[in-house]
Amino acid sequence: MTLRELPKLELHLHIEGAAPPAFIRGLAQEKSVDLSKIFKEDGSYDFRDFVHFLSVYEAATSVLKSPEDYARLVRANLEESAAHGVIYTEMFISPDFCGGSDVEAWRDYLHAMQEAAAEAEAKDGIVMRGIVTCIRHFGPEKAKASALCAAETAGDWITGFGIGGDEGKGALGDFAWSFDLAREAGLRLTAHAGEWGGPASVRQALDDIGVERIGHGVRAIEDLALVERLAEDGVVLEVCPGSNVVLGLYPKWDRHPIQALRERGVKVTVSTDDPPFFHTTMTREYEELARAFGWGTADFLEISRNALDAAFCDADTKARLADRLKDHPE
Repeated sequence: MTLRELPKLELHLHIEGAAPPAFIRGLAQEKSVDLSKIFKEDGSYDFRDFVHFLSVYEAATSVLKSPEDYARLVRANLEESAAHGVIYTEMFISPDFCGGSDVEAWRDYLHAMQEAAAEAEAKDGIVMRGIVTCIRHFGPEKAKASALCAAETAGDWITGFGIGGDEGKGALGDFAWSFDLAREAGLRLTAHAGEWGGPASVRQALDDIGVERIGHGVRAIEDLALVERLAEDGVVLEVCPGSNVVLGLYPKWDRHPIQALRERGVKVTVSTDDPPFFHTTMTREYEELARAFGWGTADFLEISRNALDAAFCDADTKARLADRLKDHPE
C-alpha cells in the first residue's frame, strides 16, 4: 500500500485556506473581481511571509459571498482530501466570513456546507466536522459574535470552537469569555499557539482559555518542562510540518521538532493547514516525514489513531472510523 492510499485523519484544515487556486480564480472571474495580485504567474498563491499570507488569505476569501459559494468550496476541498486518503477531516470555519457573524445568516451558510459534506461522504466516504473559529487579529469583541454563532449551532456537525489568526495580536486570555460560552454549549476547544508566539503562548492556551488541543504547538520543544506537561496531560498537537517549513519556522523537514516531541511522549497528529498555499497535500506530508525521519506504516497508523482519539466527533463516528483503520494492519 502506498502512502497516498493509507487512511488519514486531519484535524487542522482551514476551509478557505484549502481552496484550490483554480477554484478561487474561477469564482473571481464569475464575479468580475480582479485578484491577479494574489497569484504568481504559475497560478499559485503569492505571499512573502506570514503576515502577508494572512492578507492574501483574506483577499482570496473575499469572493466567497454566499452559502452556495461555501457549499462549492466544501465539495472542492473534500474531493481533494479524499484523493489523498483522508477519511475524516475537521475544517476551521469562521462566521466572520460566513454571514458576518449574524446567527441567522450563519445558519444558512452552515446548512449549505453540511449538505455538501453529506454529498461528499456519500460519494467518497470522507467524513467532515466543523470547528468554528474566531479570528485573533479581529479582536475579542468580534470573537464573542463568532462564539455565539458556535453556541447556537453546536451539535453533531459543529463540534468545536477555536481561534486562529495573528498570534502577535492580543493575549489569549482576552478571549476567555468566548471560550467559556463555547465550553458551556458543549463544544470541544482548540487554539492556534506555539507557532509564532513561542512556548509561552501554549501555556496561555492551556491556562487562560482551557483548550484540550493545540493547533501547531511545535515551539513547546523550546521549554522541556512544558513538553513534559503536554505528555503527562495527554494534550494533542495538531502539527502542520509543511506549513512550518514553507513559512520559515524551521529551515527544512529534518529540522522540524515533530519527531523530538513524539520521542518525549507528546501525542502529535499531522495536518496540512492551508495546503495549496504551502504546496502540500496529506500525501506529501507523509512522504516528507518518511524521508526525514524514516517513518513507516506503523508510525503513520499511530498518528492516525492519535487523531482519532482527539477528534471532536461523537462515539459512533469514531467507531466507524476505527473500523476503517483496522482494515489496514501494520
